[in-house]
Amino acid sequence: MLLDFEKPIVELEAKLAEMKKMAAENNMNVDEAVKLLEGKIEALKIETYNNLTRWQRVQLSRHAERPYTLDYIEHITSDFIELHGDRNVGDDKAMIGGFASIEGKTFMIIGQQKGRNTKQRQYRNFGMPNPEGYRKALRLMKLAEKFDKPIITFIDTPGAFPGIEAEERGQGEAIARNLKEMFMLKVPVICIIIGEGASGGALGIAIGDRVLMLENTWYSVISPESCSSILWRSWEYKEQAAEALKLTAMDMQRLNLVDGIIKEPTGGAHTDIPKIASTVKDTIMKIYHELAQLSPEERINQRIDKFCKMGVVKYL
Repeated sequence: MLLDFEKPIVELEAKLAEMKKMAAENNMNVDEAVKLLEGKIEALKIETYNNLTRWQRVQLSRHAERPYTLDYIEHITSDFIELHGDRNVGDDKAMIGGFASIEGKTFMIIGQQKGRNTKQRQYRNFGMPNPEGYRKALRLMKLAEKFDKPIITFIDTPGAFPGIEAEERGQGEAIARNLKEMFMLKVPVICIIIGEGASGGALGIAIGDRVLMLENTWYSVISPESCSSILWRSWEYKEQAAEALKLTAMDMQRLNLVDGIIKEPTGGAHTDIPKIASTVKDTIMKIYHELAQLSPEERINQRIDKFCKMGVVKYL
């Protein structure tokens, strides 16, 4: 998957590969030229990815090769035991969760899961949970609380499933209940936005002691395309909508809506999955050890205070 703003980089990389191939075939020494071109490519990468527009970051957050929840679980945990079902309707494949170990410590890990191909996307409902997905997530959170295990949530969804059947089964109530219950969880809760963080579908598992965003992710009440279709009756203004929504990690941190940003490898998380997984793992353990020093009452009070301060407007 090649994004428009990546084309100049790819063209230079193709020239570099061609240069190396010709040198090998003709037994030529082109070390100086190779070194010069590699430096040019690296400089272009840094310039490009350090100056992305908001819409370009949205595009990166949706990259087909970007790591999903199961990828992080595979790279940073051991002994993952997936738990299924909400004990009411069924097992939502767009929401996964279970116990796993990180550096010998057991965590409850919950997250939205997308698919890589058409079959997987249909199986995972494009990462859009139904009410039973949020009820499963809450069941697992309560289970973690019962056994005094910290919780990690990975957020990556274009939104909760908007179908009629989801509304009939209480989509809004399921998300609202999660918000209420997550405020009062006695165990540490760490939430990380790893891709798309859209609307209540994301917020339904994003009430935590620490809410973090990967560098090239977004978090907003609505997607740029949907915003554009409402305001301009067309998706053609999605770039302007992205700018107006101020939905990037940098925007969210500046507005005090998230607690921190996890830096990605140059080019995005998909360019070096082991590296970003290691960074996420180190961040989780650092924050967990900080939160473990607090009592449940202190964590709950700080959690409530943090979210109550959001969105406050002062009139002069």
